[in-house]
Amino acid sequence: MPETQILGLIADSVVNLETEKTKELCRQALQAGIPAQEIMMKGIAEGLRIVGKKFEAMEYFLTELLMAGEIAKDAFEILKHDFVSKGLKFEPKGKVVIGTVRGDIHDIGKNIAAATLEGSGFEVFDLGVDVPAEKFVEKVKETNSSIVGISCLISTTLPRMGEIVKALEKAGFKDKVRIIIGGPPTTPEYARKIGADACASSAVEGLAICEGWVRQSRDAMPKLK
Repeated sequence: MPETQILGLIADSVVNLETEKTKELCRQALQAGIPAQEIMMKGIAEGLRIVGKKFEAMEYFLTELLMAGEIAKDAFEILKHDFVSKGLKFEPKGKVVIGTVRGDIHDIGKNIAAATLEGSGFEVFDLGVDVPAEKFVEKVKETNSSIVGISCLISTTLPRMGEIVKALEKAGFKDKVRIIIGGPPTTPEYARKIGADACASSAVEGLAICEGWVRQSRDAMPKLK
């Protein structure tokens, strides 16, 4: 089977939410000699991009978005295992620390974002929910991550986002990481106000922003408009 055909089938299986088929096609692609990074970018990530478009068009809903993210995450584990079994070191696109702010226990949006990022080749350190600012700082220091994702659903917890930005700045990380916020109450204007670098309205938009950051040098990274 031609490489473009099998990669297309992988993307289609993600879009159609076919968990076992996606995993089997990934194994077939590896056996055919297609590099894991190629499978990830032209198969899995492409499928996630289409799912995101369907979500924006209201053809898919949160359940489908979350399921696609989990499928991508499972496929990513297969690809990563292939690297390890060959004695190779899998290099993630980038490292992301993500969590829901202190005082907020909602995690659906965060979980979708984390699964989407991980399924697209990022190493994700998920702190969970109700996370104080110091935990974000500790994890960035421990993992040397370059991106921090902050989520909230309750408008009353918005100020916690600013606390996290200030804590990172105080610890000397503000100029070393990019900060992206997300959740129903967030806006690009609020991101600017607290000193964050971006605000994502969906997991797919967040993925695109993070991929843009890791592709470019820090001086060339896009700023909020």
